Amino acid sequence: MSSVQQNVIKHKVGLLNLAAELGNVSRACKVMGFSRDTFYRYQSAMEDGGVEALIDANRRKPNPKNRVEEATELAIASFALEQPAFGQVRVSNELRKRGIFVSPSGVRSVWLRRNLESFKKRLLSLERYVSETGDVLTEAQVQALEKKREDDVAHGEIETSHPGYLGSQDTFYVGTIKGVGRIYQQTFVDTYSKWTAAKLYTTKTPITAADLLNDRVLPFFEEQGMGVIRILTDRGTEYCGKPETHDYQLYLALNDIEHTKTKVRHPQTNGICERFHKTILQEFYQVAFRRKIYRSIEELQIDLDDWLAYYNNDRTHQGKMCCGRTPIQTLIDGKEVWHDKITTLNSYI
Repeated sequence: MSSVQQNVIKHKVGLLNLAAELGNVSRACKVMGFSRDTFYRYQSAMEDGGVEALIDANRRKPNPKNRVEEATELAIASFALEQPAFGQVRVSNELRKRGIFVSPSGVRSVWLRRNLESFKKRLLSLERYVSETGDVLTEAQVQALEKKREDDVAHGEIETSHPGYLGSQDTFYVGTIKGVGRIYQQTFVDTYSKWTAAKLYTTKTPITAADLLNDRVLPFFEEQGMGVIRILTDRGTEYCGKPETHDYQLYLALNDIEHTKTKVRHPQTNGICERFHKTILQEFYQVAFRRKIYRSIEELQIDLDDWLAYYNNDRTHQGKMCCGRTPIQTLIDGKEVWHDKITTLNSYI
């Protein structure tokens, strides 16, 4: 019996004892602040079941039929330690890939029962688990433990109709490699499917910005039977300049790609790229640089390509159009929309 229950019983027994001493139920109830109906209910419970009958009965009784199976609950708890940074929707999607079917609300219910409902609590649980078992952390667990809780998340709602309708491009400063110097990443994200391409360079210039499109992006969309209609960038010197002399602007013009620029000092306008940079920093770079010492940009590019293959083909995405699918699945499913639009445009020609 808990201390709270003991205090509750003590208070109720005190009412019964006071009424017996005074010989007046009304007066005892007035002193203790109870109604006479309450007194007689306590007295009846005492006569039927003794002191323990005075414990408050919880009217909210759990319904075992609504709970997930024990094996499923254990799988959810285990996955919370395996991937503590994942939210309930992503956990539901990832477990579905393993043959475990549970709704996001079901995941949330298990978290609440096991005190894992917040990212901070899952991190604390992971730290306790590691200290007790001495197990070696996985890459994802290292990422989660090092993740900053108060990072700014770029919020930008971008309208997009189909794959290739709008691409988001940005430059990301990776860091420095001894003997190589500064490393910059050119990033392209298809705003519809979230399919991503990235390539590393030692400079950020119009040539490198155009090279990513020429080497990775346009060939991929050509293989898929689609194209890129418009690209959104910030106003950096690698993307903006005089159209007649700027290499990036000339490349877009040659390939008939429209160029849209973000609002000045509003990086959230290009929020999809900014959010991807946060993801790749936490899930790839912060882990890769702790696991391995890179001596060349080519060596780092190989590992980056491997991670991008996982990101595009295996990692589920919670984006507006993805809804739990991988980027490549979303892109393939969106091909029909692309072809319908092209057919409609051709009918007007």
